[in-house]
Amino acid sequence: MYQFELTKREKLVLYGLVKFPSMTDKELSKKLDLKHSTVTSIRLRLKNNEYVKKLIIPKLQSMGCEMLVVIYSQFSLLIPLPERVVITEEAIEVFDEIFFSVGEQDKGFSLSLSKDYATIGRINDIRTQTFGGRGLLEEEYPNMVVFPFEISKIYRFFDFGPLLNYYFGLEFKEEQQIENINFGNKETSIFSDTEKNAYCMLISYPDLADSEIGRDLGVSRHTISRLRRKFEDTNLMSKLIIPNFIKLGFEILGFYHIRFDPRNPPNLDDDEAASLMSNSTVFFASRRFEAVMISIYKDYDHYKTDQMQIFQILKENQWIAEDPIIRTYSLSTLAIIKDFKFAPFAGKIVGCDFWVKKLLNI
Repeated sequence: MYQFELTKREKLVLYGLVKFPSMTDKELSKKLDLKHSTVTSIRLRLKNNEYVKKLIIPKLQSMGCEMLVVIYSQFSLLIPLPERVVITEEAIEVFDEIFFSVGEQDKGFSLSLSKDYATIGRINDIRTQTFGGRGLLEEEYPNMVVFPFEISKIYRFFDFGPLLNYYFGLEFKEEQQIENINFGNKETSIFSDTEKNAYCMLISYPDLADSEIGRDLGVSRHTISRLRRKFEDTNLMSKLIIPNFIKLGFEILGFYHIRFDPRNPPNLDDDEAASLMSNSTVFFASRRFEAVMISIYKDYDHYKTDQMQIFQILKENQWIAEDPIIRTYSLSTLAIIKDFKFAPFAGKIVGCDFWVKKLLNI
């Protein structure tokens, strides 16, 4: 159901867009060995048919962002999902730090960026008070997993390349080295007013042309293009292309929280925990004693096969004393409460002008 079969070339271009989001159509045509015009026409067709969504990811570590936080909860079945979504949107999702939040009838999770523990701790206290006071929780408080950038590693941040390569049967050779994604350089960045406003606009409107952003800010297209290159070259932002997995026929999202045995955790310096990742893994964050992984599967059989492989690696290496917490979500019924909304937090950290925030509705 919901599956719309793509041609071989369309699959190839979709993979290329996801794997190499910063490439121009000309660069991508050389990479994929296709005509420039073919790549351009397929890219437009995929965009117009809503197979892809473009994002600009802010990397704010050098401007005071210190951690990535995952919070997940188990909910009472007595409260209908639509009612819970309304409560969540009014009391919790208003916080700028939360950039992604999803849920089903009995469970949900969110991802946040925060400048310090006190801020995210306060948000979680409000979450717990709201959920508990409204009778939304099942038996336990919301679980919070904190990944301070200084002592954590993020190996995948919604990287869908390996997943599409595998399921499309493209046989592209994926790079073998373990990549630890760095959320920005550690040197303090100082922005001018124009740079702050341009940064916030670029994050908020990833599909807007540089000329349009320049017009709204009262500067030239050349200025916006120059600042965009500067932000990308200094690792302050990056492009991300997200496929529409429902249209591609994928069915299951898997959420894993793994607590490692404190007597024998995987060696973080040697990236041992990264061996838990598979082609299905799109997000993986790890610190010394715990990890969170998000995977996407074509169907239940693929999910069970991947789950068994994860358990086998964990048990063979004696990395766990208790089974991981695993939650599965149906992609077709999943309620997306906050869909990769980075602009509010970027505006808070960078400090763009008041009139720009009003323009961006943040």
